[in-house]
Amino acid sequence: MTKEVEHEITVHAPAGEVYRLIAEVENWPRIFPPTVYVDHVERGAGEERIRIWATANGEVKNWTSRRTLDPEALRITFRQEVSAPPVAAMGGTWIIEPLSADESRIRLLHDYRAIDDDPEGLKWIDEAVDRNSRSELAALKSNVELARASEEVTFSFEDTIQVNGSAKDVYDFINEADRWEERLPHVATVRLDEVSPGLQILEMDTRAKDGSTHTTKSYRVCFPHHRIAYKQVTLPALMTLHTGYWTFRENEDGVAASSQHTVVLNTANITRILGPEAGVAEAREYVRNALSTNSRATLGHAKRHAEQQR
Repeated sequence: MTKEVEHEITVHAPAGEVYRLIAEVENWPRIFPPTVYVDHVERGAGEERIRIWATANGEVKNWTSRRTLDPEALRITFRQEVSAPPVAAMGGTWIIEPLSADESRIRLLHDYRAIDDDPEGLKWIDEAVDRNSRSELAALKSNVELARASEEVTFSFEDTIQVNGSAKDVYDFINEADRWEERLPHVATVRLDEVSPGLQILEMDTRAKDGSTHTTKSYRVCFPHHRIAYKQVTLPALMTLHTGYWTFRENEDGVAASSQHTVVLNTANITRILGPEAGVAEAREYVRNALSTNSRATLGHAKRHAEQQR
């Protein structure tokens, strides 16, 4: 027996913009708090397969979904390829309806079955879908509205160095974060938990130039030997969001190793941290310098490590 449910919410943003934020999965770590990373497995005309890593009750899960995109009708349908028990099948539709030039309604439809139509299983799915849909829509509303308001405080940048070595050796250095304490001067302590192959929880204390230390926690998704994506969940005071990835691209001179960051500033803390005269421009510069300094230092040590392995 298939059950169908619907949830909805109204947001202060144009329908086309809301559709785009949901359609472009690279936005998901920014607009859905549980989402760590989303990867395209296949892409075609209006059809795609995506792999999603997200937290649920403190654990990181991943699954693959098929999606059909209809930008004209502002609809996206999705279907899980392999569902986790007690779910036998799960799918649904996002429908974005314009209410005015800058307001829209988001409708989220689900259809699902429990394994063997088990009543207890169905009750568990009912509760999970209801709870997740409500929290997802509430987060989507606040983050879509914030994304519009926060273009000035959202920015991305990348640092790249050329390494005369192999992508595997540079990747290994970044992947083996449990050894950073002995390998990187700015890292004071590290706690690394590899939940399953390629999925890590990284907690570390790093030293700033002024000698102070701060603690950060990240979820990392590792793809040997070309990419490590992460989402920071314990953040320094000047950021409300920090995601990024390390990439390793082989070329004729060795490998181009890059560190990319996307940041949303926490404007409420700017004057407390940087003084009464500071504004968004000063905070951007401060955060970019701090992250870049650590990234470039880490890439420099990775370069030395990889070149010694040759």
